[in-house]
Amino acid sequence: MDAQSLWLRYKDYLCDCPELGVKLDISRMMFADDFFPRMEPTMQRAFAAMQELEAGAIANPDENRMVGHYWLRDSELAPEPQIKHEIDLALQAVLNFAGRVHAGEIKPPTAGKFTDLLVVGIGGSALGPQFAADALTSRKDKLKVSFLDNTDPDGIDRELMRLGSRLKSTLVVVISKSGTTPETRNGMIETQAAFARKGLDFAKHAVAITMTGSKLDQQAADAGWLARFPMWDFVGGRTSLMSAVGLLPMALQGIAVQEILAGAAAMDRVTRLADTRKNPAALLALMWHHATAGKGAKDMVILPYKDRLLLMSRYLQQLIMESLGKEKDLTGAVVNQGLSVYGNKGSTDQHAYVQQLREGVNNFFATFIVVLHDRSAGNAKLAPEVAPGVTSGDYLNGFWQGTRTALYEKGRESLTLTLDTLDARKVGMLIALYERAVGFYATLVNINAYHQPGVEAGKQAAAAVLEIQHKVVAFLRDSGEAFSAEQLADKLALPQQVETIYHILAHLAANKRGISVARGKFRCKK
Repeated sequence: MDAQSLWLRYKDYLCDCPELGVKLDISRMMFADDFFPRMEPTMQRAFAAMQELEAGAIANPDENRMVGHYWLRDSELAPEPQIKHEIDLALQAVLNFAGRVHAGEIKPPTAGKFTDLLVVGIGGSALGPQFAADALTSRKDKLKVSFLDNTDPDGIDRELMRLGSRLKSTLVVVISKSGTTPETRNGMIETQAAFARKGLDFAKHAVAITMTGSKLDQQAADAGWLARFPMWDFVGGRTSLMSAVGLLPMALQGIAVQEILAGAAAMDRVTRLADTRKNPAALLALMWHHATAGKGAKDMVILPYKDRLLLMSRYLQQLIMESLGKEKDLTGAVVNQGLSVYGNKGSTDQHAYVQQLREGVNNFFATFIVVLHDRSAGNAKLAPEVAPGVTSGDYLNGFWQGTRTALYEKGRESLTLTLDTLDARKVGMLIALYERAVGFYATLVNINAYHQPGVEAGKQAAAAVLEIQHKVVAFLRDSGEAFSAEQLADKLALPQQVETIYHILAHLAANKRGISVARGKFRCKK
């Protein structure tokens, strides 16, 4: 297609939402002329399903619960007055607590005020807050934010070392819906130990975000933590950023959380309309369906040409892959659905994997994310020329257009999402846009986007490994003899677990955990 034809196609298929400052260009997606008419009946079913979900239908039959993350930014939509009351109450509690911390009314026992925030969580309890914290950080931040989002001891040590002497002025927010998530619990215990080593009272620095009545909720209440904030059954982890999970860390950092909520609500209003060509979330879902044949046949590459959006691909990995990666559809048929997501920032990607995207295996479609304003408002006048008549931002603009052209020339499809600015309101819009696109796509391919049985299976398998570890260590301790992994598997009547037993013992021996190894045999140290 020549340049003039491409321009006409751009104008024809551009979804412009001027009230949002958002544009979606699907012109470089190579769908057939009959694609939209053919998909329209299915898309209308997706609109109807979304309307039912927002009205409070049981959207997750596996757990018999509603799915209400849309209510978080507009509590008037909540199907029950009590739910609206709880959402409003939680938001006010977040704002009040953050305000008191910033004013120094809530402060640590051995420092004048809190200077740092350490968020302990994993998955949806970390990825969303991390994305927002990085995207919206500024020199006006009230607290410096860091995260413990894994059970890697070295990673934990590194974050605690960075805090160093500032631990005495660090506020810790522990986020776990059940209160029993192993990674979060481990991070909390490690942090408690770090506070104890410095003679600090952890409870006077700690806040919990969890389900009412959970183990963490009870622990925080019994120990007299500074505050507790709710999580609800109707909000899943990957869509929890606009609950206390995301709002509290953002508010403490100094981000305008009400702007986040307003942006999401504004995007919800536009993407609630059942006019496909004017609905950017519907268009995203349909383009995903087109690009992947409705079966995840190609990967989604996220290419944000803005450093502040670097973590967006990680956030979308969970939102999209945990929602859409399902073995069975709603009828119980095995379909093995999914949509793989990865990404890097532009123009860094020019020097990384664009070579393969352009000339290697054609197993992807790209999403370019572009922000028109080069700099934040406070730095708008800082625009030195790096060449006559050219700024750094001009180069960035040239790079994304050049990359899109280079891909199209080789038959590689792409979408372009353009924002006029990047601020709290736009971050809220981005989150809402992709949340709704995921919901629409799930209906298009007839799956449940709101459960995650595969994640639970992994947790159960990990627990089984630890149970075997207890048995192995107890046997070695009681016997006082040395055994190979094969011999231990036979002794414990676990012949199918010999490799698991070997890796357990190798780990314990490497970390000097009371196990020694010599000539392939393991024993408990005396």
